[in-house]
Amino acid sequence: MAEPPPGPALHIDWTRCDGRGLCTELLPELLARDKWGYPVAITGAPAARSDVTIGPRHLDAATDAVALCPLLALTIVGSHR
Repeated sequence: MAEPPPGPALHIDWTRCDGRGLCTELLPELLARDKWGYPVAITGAPAARSDVTIGPRHLDAATDAVALCPLLALTIVGSHR
């Protein structure tokens, strides 16, 4: 299992996700959809693409994505927010 990135990160629980894509619309600079519609980090090694580093300018959008995810597949880790 890959180590989560330092600082805040958006964790994607693919066992909960059904690929609706709202998070990719809110965070297009960080997330893309794979060929099945599931969100993946645009950068990073494939094994680490379930933990997406969030910079300060994306933290509000990531928080919105977590709050709006209908299946609770997203969490912010490594942050006190």
